[in-house]
Amino acid sequence: MAATLVTFAAGVVFGIALAAPPGPMNAIIAEESVLRGWFSGFKAGLGAMSADAIFFVLAALGVVAFVERFPVIRAAMVGVGGVLMLYFAYDAATDVQSSFRGPVDTGADTAEATEGGADTVAADDTDTAAGTEAVADVAAGTGFRKAFVLALTNPYQILFWLTIGVGLLRSGTLDVLAETPYVGASLAGVLVVETGTPTLVAGFFGGIVVWITGFPAALVGAERRIDAFAPIVAGLSAVVLAGFGIVFLTRSAGVLLG
Repeated sequence: MAATLVTFAAGVVFGIALAAPPGPMNAIIAEESVLRGWFSGFKAGLGAMSADAIFFVLAALGVVAFVERFPVIRAAMVGVGGVLMLYFAYDAATDVQSSFRGPVDTGADTAEATEGGADTVAADDTDTAAGTEAVADVAAGTGFRKAFVLALTNPYQILFWLTIGVGLLRSGTLDVLAETPYVGASLAGVLVVETGTPTLVAGFFGGIVVWITGFPAALVGAERRIDAFAPIVAGLSAVVLAGFGIVFLTRSAGVLLG
């Protein structure tokens, strides 16, 4: 029992460690969170995690390893990811401008509604509430689709499931923190667990859930305390996405045109 809990906890740590570093996925989650609320940010994270779940199934079936044998196909996928990142960077830059706009003055409309009578005002209020809810639903769905499509063409996620992800499914050992981006070398040997167990995989996805729940909540809390936080995050998201998009397109062109 104790070994199972340790393995699960290690999976959670592994999932958080891989989900937390700055990158295109977190850029989209951050933008959705501060501009449209926690639920939109969570759904964006859920979109990225859904792509991981698909990669997990494909890795188990051997399809991901099949793609690795064809560099041109992999390069084309990277190129598509680069184009999508540049497009989403443009979208984020547009959000920077829109987030600076104040609420539209509806004084004239309110006066006109009042002249029309109490029934008209009630009807307008109902229509407005319904319209606002519909817009919120569309925005939340957009965040999910953006992250999901981008994650499917994200070479970092593809590379992870070609290497480490496949290793999660095979019996052996895994040096969990050694695979952490940026600081893995200094943490090698600290946490080593057995692989090929459902417990480790469940913990891994559990860690991702912890991140996509807590990260948007932290951003929304910060945005409430700092009025200018939303446009700042949207701007940083645009820069991050554009940077990754250029890098991915360059790598794709190097393979396809080389």
